[in-house]
Amino acid sequence: MRKIIALLAVTTIGMAFKEETKEKLKEASAAVSTDVKESIDSVKTKAENAIDSSKVGAKELLVKGAEKVEQEAKRIKESAKE
Repeated sequence: MRKIIALLAVTTIGMAFKEETKEKLKEASAAVSTDVKESIDSVKTKAENAIDSSKVGAKELLVKGAEKVEQEAKRIKESAKE
């Protein structure tokens, strides 16, 4: 009889630990999911900022290039008049 009671007690304790472990695993999974989502959002924001800054840089280069083309066109036009 003592063996049966001891076995039931050990089984009950084991089941309690199993449920506690499951809860801890669920909490850890939720925490990891949140961290991954935050990391993805951070990377996405950084990528968007890099793309935006490269667009601004490209636009500035195009404007400078267009200004130089206009200057050269004026110079050639003036030299052709002479």
